[in-house]
Amino acid sequence: MKRILALMLALAMVLTMGLVSAFAEDELVDGKFAETRHITVELFKRGDNDPTVTPFAEYIKNGMLEKHNVEVEFVIVGRWSEPDDLNNLLAAGNAADVSYTYSYPTILNYADMDGMTDLAPYLEKYKEYLPNMWNLLGDLNIYYDQDPENGTLWAVETKLQNNARINTFIRKDWLDKLGLALPTTTEEFEKCLIAFRDNAELLLGDDAARMIPYSTSYDIGWRNNNLVVSFVPDALSDEEYYIHGYDDRQMTLPGAKEGVRLLNKWYNEGLVWKDFALYGSGDTTEDDNLKAGFVGAFQHNYDYPYRNGDDSIDANLKRNVGPDAAFVAVDCFQNDAGAYRKFLGSTVDRKICFPATNDEILASLLYVDFISDPETILFLQTGKEGVNHERGEDGAYIMKTLDPTDPYYFNSLNNIDYTMTCNGLYLGEYTDASFAYSYTGVDSELTINALAVAMNDGRVPPHFNLPAIESEVTVGSTLTQERDTFLNQAVTAPVEDFDRVYDEGLANYMSIGGQEIMDERIEKLEAATGYVHQAD
Repeated sequence: MKRILALMLALAMVLTMGLVSAFAEDELVDGKFAETRHITVELFKRGDNDPTVTPFAEYIKNGMLEKHNVEVEFVIVGRWSEPDDLNNLLAAGNAADVSYTYSYPTILNYADMDGMTDLAPYLEKYKEYLPNMWNLLGDLNIYYDQDPENGTLWAVETKLQNNARINTFIRKDWLDKLGLALPTTTEEFEKCLIAFRDNAELLLGDDAARMIPYSTSYDIGWRNNNLVVSFVPDALSDEEYYIHGYDDRQMTLPGAKEGVRLLNKWYNEGLVWKDFALYGSGDTTEDDNLKAGFVGAFQHNYDYPYRNGDDSIDANLKRNVGPDAAFVAVDCFQNDAGAYRKFLGSTVDRKICFPATNDEILASLLYVDFISDPETILFLQTGKEGVNHERGEDGAYIMKTLDPTDPYYFNSLNNIDYTMTCNGLYLGEYTDASFAYSYTGVDSELTINALAVAMNDGRVPPHFNLPAIESEVTVGSTLTQERDTFLNQAVTAPVEDFDRVYDEGLANYMSIGGQEIMDERIEKLEAATGYVHQAD
């Protein structure tokens, strides 16, 4: 009996110590842990520079240690290979405690295998410690992905401060040389491309054979979005957009085929870069053509020519061609209502998740809060005064051009790889004044115009808070590859074969998962809202 009693007392002491330990783990004194915690944090890597050894990485590490007594170790993930890299890390149990991705299906896939932490109870429990995160993201972004049926929350959506997406760019100096005005209609844009093709020797001299009137890439849906959605009926309802718009390339929206048909026509007339389909993600061949001055027009991210400071397309173009060479953003694709429609991004950006291997939940949430602090974002987005920026009379942050070898060089626009919860300038009262100066070495008129054009006639898709679409989890990457493949084939097909190639490709795309996703979206949307979808 004595031995049994002693054992029971010992067990009680162990349990008590465990409870005390568990309480101590969560106890903060002036925001700090009594004992130093250690967490790992994902960080995108672009190019050759190591983002873990910069002054910005040190600022974060020192700030977390000083403010919360938390050591931060960064885990590198390739920006352009991030879904695959994160998949591999998750499968091996080595994903960072604080991970982020653009691919929500990747998160759902591992959540279904008990590989993700349900954040909902922890966000409620620790809310008082996370004021910066709540102020920046708000309930909408924080609970954006919460399942309305069971309450699980596998990710927090970060903030897209600027939801502009895509612009059409054209060489203003070429138009001037040919006596042409900026195009304002699809027909005028096509005439500009024809003029570029037919005047290659005048525009490029000895390099005439390298003329590319219109450049695109293997990612047809993204890189021609303004053109494609101009064929989508303006009366399309929010509900039908949700049902058809599960792919942000929007290639299953009604009318999209006709946009691709026009591309096919241009391709067969020698207006589109003939080798576009040969180069995959991360390849620099197209950018090299843009920088060298061989391209007349293209569509891309709304500010694409002006990114990357001294290595931007704009800077290289001026060095290689002349000071007047420039791409300007234009509006020229009108829909059936006469609008220059763009389907803009929502308020969400990257998705932050905690793998199930994370045993430092509070420390990890404190990291998300620290990185959401306006003071932290200010330093990460503007850097060191006198090095990264100067201040204007109106308080604007005027960014300076740095060599890529400089330790203070930004590897991404506004240092977004570090500002995990914020994509876009977030400088309080100086945000608007600083925007035009955030592109180092670029004429502010170009960037201001680009933003205005990208937002003109913009439409923000709605958010329906529905249970997870499980079919998107298992076929997401497969569908992406199939979509790109069949669209590349459709654009490059002979004109007389376009309908067959496109229709067969789309039918296959739908049969391997597209239709399943659409059907599940219809089912869950109708159940939640009462909306009745009419069969196509």
